[in-house]
Amino acid sequence: MTPADRPDLAAPPRQSSLAASAGPATALPYFAWRTAVNARRYLGGLRSFREGEFGRGPSAPNPSHLRAVNTLIEGARERQEVEERALAAAARDLASADDSGRATFLMLKERSESRARDTEQIWDFYLNLFSQRTGPFAPWLGGLDRVALDCYQAVYLGLGKARSIPTPAPLTYMEAGFGPATFRRGVRLSKLGRAANPFPLVKVPYHRLLNPWSLGAVPHEVAHNLQSDLGLWELMPSRIGAAFASRGLSDRNAEVWQRWHKETYADLAGTLLIGPAYAGSLMDVVGRSREATAAWNDEAVHPTPIIRVPLNLRLLERIGFAGDAAAFRQAWDVLYPKSVWAEVPAWVRHKLTEQIDAVLDAICFEPFDEYGGKALADVIRFEPKHAELVREAANRLETGTDTGVLPERFLIAAARQALAWARTSPATLHRNFYDALGRR
Repeated sequence: MTPADRPDLAAPPRQSSLAASAGPATALPYFAWRTAVNARRYLGGLRSFREGEFGRGPSAPNPSHLRAVNTLIEGARERQEVEERALAAAARDLASADDSGRATFLMLKERSESRARDTEQIWDFYLNLFSQRTGPFAPWLGGLDRVALDCYQAVYLGLGKARSIPTPAPLTYMEAGFGPATFRRGVRLSKLGRAANPFPLVKVPYHRLLNPWSLGAVPHEVAHNLQSDLGLWELMPSRIGAAFASRGLSDRNAEVWQRWHKETYADLAGTLLIGPAYAGSLMDVVGRSREATAAWNDEAVHPTPIIRVPLNLRLLERIGFAGDAAAFRQAWDVLYPKSVWAEVPAWVRHKLTEQIDAVLDAICFEPFDEYGGKALADVIRFEPKHAELVREAANRLETGTDTGVLPERFLIAAARQALAWARTSPATLHRNFYDALGRR
């Protein structure tokens, strides 16, 4: 049925009534009819997405992603249709309506248009996101999807007890901007008209895609989603507070780390997922001017960068990578000597080593029911034997040799190692990195 055939739409006015000489009174029915037709056609045009519309290869969104998004779209369309039908009824009666009726029609017109924008916002957001899977960046994004999925699998397979499998899996996308970001499952987004995002989204800037050795950010952003999906979002601050109290550390300091818990968790999980490579990647990101890296902010949710790196280096020491930690720490101390640390308030620096160990115990080394009675450092393990696998994979990336069954997340570490050896051009490593992920 076309919009003009709908019984609750006003019939189109006679063509003769549209003449300029007919005057405003006879132009009114056409205005009403056109408004109703536009609203109906607009509603019908925001259709659901079809399987295969964005390709069928490994980089395409899978059916569960499409179903989740289509559920959002259909819900928005149903709400919009309520407004559209009310508008159609008012349009049908506008010619005979009094002034109050005409005011009501205009109010309904505005409300229908507002609802239409909300629906289009959801449709447009996912249209743009999924369309990236049909262009030149599709293999890169598909490869990073597999890295993100591998991070999830590493955690869920390492739990002490089985938990329900979260679905859909994370999806990566490219967006301009310096830093990566994530949108968690279930979080309400202004980009979606405050609708709940149905699956984890990981934003990766182009320059990170271009330099795969900088992709330590992917495990970090995925870890935000893991913390949420595992039900640790609200629990972690109290665990940190208890760890500080048990060591006689200041409540004031505990409050700082409680505020930092989400970013701290993501950093520490990133280190456990890909090992020393994460600390190196972190240094690349937060190593800015001395003023910026040591700047203190009473409301920041990220740990002060000058503290953030030593936190992860201490974790490396505790999981068997003291040599790597010492090398990184030497470089960090040369870049940011003791004089720079003076920018951090003295009460924050007081017993900082003890504070860091308390945070590591709370997040990484104490058991949680949410992990099936295990600690995070037992759920995800990066051990010296894994570093040997990374070095072998780095050799293979140099020559484009198949990296076999190596977990996808380890390829980020392998790319960093191969870049450090400087025996192969960055362009070749870039190509071989994504080729390796594409063979999965």
